[in-house]
Amino acid sequence: MTDAESTAVPGDPQIISGGGEDGLVKCPSCGATEIALNIASGKLRCAYCRHEWLPESGDDAFDLNGDIGLLDGLVIGAGSQDIQASVDLVRTFKCSACGAEVVIDTASSLQARCHWCRNTLSVNDQIENGAVPDVVLPFSLTKEQAVAKIDEFVGARKFFAHPRFKAEFNAENVIGVYLPYMIIDVNAHAKMSGEAEHQTREYTVRVGDDTETRYDADVYRVAREFDLHINDLTIESSEERAQRGFHNSNNVINAIMPFDTENSLRWDANFLSGFSSERRDTDIGDLTPKVTAESKDIARFSANDTLEFYDRGVRWDSEELTVKGQRWVAAYLPVWLYSYFQDKGDGHGMLHYVAVNGRTGSTMGSVPLHQPKLLAVSTIVEVIAVILAVLILAAVA
Repeated sequence: MTDAESTAVPGDPQIISGGGEDGLVKCPSCGATEIALNIASGKLRCAYCRHEWLPESGDDAFDLNGDIGLLDGLVIGAGSQDIQASVDLVRTFKCSACGAEVVIDTASSLQARCHWCRNTLSVNDQIENGAVPDVVLPFSLTKEQAVAKIDEFVGARKFFAHPRFKAEFNAENVIGVYLPYMIIDVNAHAKMSGEAEHQTREYTVRVGDDTETRYDADVYRVAREFDLHINDLTIESSEERAQRGFHNSNNVINAIMPFDTENSLRWDANFLSGFSSERRDTDIGDLTPKVTAESKDIARFSANDTLEFYDRGVRWDSEELTVKGQRWVAAYLPVWLYSYFQDKGDGHGMLHYVAVNGRTGSTMGSVPLHQPKLLAVSTIVEVIAVILAVLILAAVA
């Protein structure tokens, strides 16, 4: 039995504010609010004067690429604070351009327009405690590129795909979505001890009419102790996306990681123009057990390079992880998402996804299968294998 221990970061968190002063973000050149991401350049572009610019980088705002060994205590971005359940999600905002009052349902949107002057209204730091992220990683893959990736992925699997899916599939229905994550840096100290074996001899002995291979090995007590620096551990902060089950295929999102989070930019709501988004619904306290578990896995993996001599494996009897410092930053990461609901009747079904990393183009997904065709092909393969085996045996005889 492994005795796994860890200590949490003590004390109150140090909060880093990276948001704007209000929800209105204007073009620095002409002051217009018609602003959107230009994927080709990766910059924000004003629709009026065509000026392009970038917000402050996430590294400058939150020291994302700083020396992890200097982390002391709990450091969190303002957007990573606990969500206040008592806050009414339907909020009223006063347009700073014309003075009209505009209602935004922040459960489904983080951005809207004034219906009088078309001024862009943004929640930014106006929603208390973590309703918006600290940083955003903009899309660099265009919709056309994402459509081509999805067409290629599905095309390679169409032979076994369900006929209804093949008839209804249209990659043009892909949507660009910013999904909520936490980016965590960890400064920790790992200490492990256990038993390891090194093989010294291999030999064969006769047991009745048969023979068996046996091994001799030396048993050692082993211990490892080292500082552990984890950079940009990326954890889903949407409870629904983190769930695994047969009702959906959310796990495909994990398969398109990693993201180049070191290139994240300070949060600016204009990056959402033309894209969908999800709000995070979990707090640091909800995610800490997962971060601790993954940190311990990383510690075990980090120790492997020093254990090559023990070729018959290591069993850790004791594991301790002392966390000296952590930095949590709430982030929006870009995903092109194609979804398809497979109706299986009686109100049951499965939601299939094909996801494309909005930065790297890495693609993964699931396609509804045509079970009768899959079964038929499997049966044919098995029959051919049996026939070949019989022919081989006959030839040997």
